[in-house]
Amino acid sequence: MSRTTPPISLAGSQLGAIRHVCAFFSSDDEEYRVLLPFIKDGLSRGDKAVHVVNPNQRDEHLHRLASAGIDPATAQQAGQLEIKINTEAYLLDGKFDQDRMLETFESLASGNAPGDFPLSRIVCRMDWAVGDASRLENVIEFESRVNDIWSQHDDAVICTYHLSQFRGDTVIDILRTHPLVIIGGTLQQNPFFTPPREFLLEYRARRSGLGSLPIRES
Repeated sequence: MSRTTPPISLAGSQLGAIRHVCAFFSSDDEEYRVLLPFIKDGLSRGDKAVHVVNPNQRDEHLHRLASAGIDPATAQQAGQLEIKINTEAYLLDGKFDQDRMLETFESLASGNAPGDFPLSRIVCRMDWAVGDASRLENVIEFESRVNDIWSQHDDAVICTYHLSQFRGDTVIDILRTHPLVIIGGTLQQNPFFTPPREFLLEYRARRSGLGSLPIRES
């Protein structure tokens, strides 16, 4: 990661060197109010924009971008804006594969993504993980593991979660996998963040039914 990269404005504050953020929202309106300035600023700076949205959200997403003064058609034609459906991005063949997704995000990272873009600004809606307990556990583990990728790049990555769809204990685990959090519309350092090595030891033990007993990483 380049330490000379200018800060990025987001949710009333600035992103420095650490740029993996979980964002909790109560509604679509709140989500777009907070994120549209960040998206528009990135496009005006020439950054790559990758948006992962719900299957039924694509048209509304394009409308929201246009309402903020963004020309999504032109940005897409130029290769600067890429909009993916979350089920297609995360659930190829109907299943979530952590290792495949790590490779996918590595390919989207600055220095690896095609095109002459200084960095990527990635916004992922995470609703697709709801409804399958095993899948959600894999997603939480993945969110921890992916920090090792984003710590090596300048890209800004925002994972959005709507609070009404997740249990309280799940929200705490999600918090623990992100060094930064947006809550109440404001970006904050996350005091719950746990470094991946420590979190994964504990979480894998919990998933295996061993409670807090230590286990060896594979």
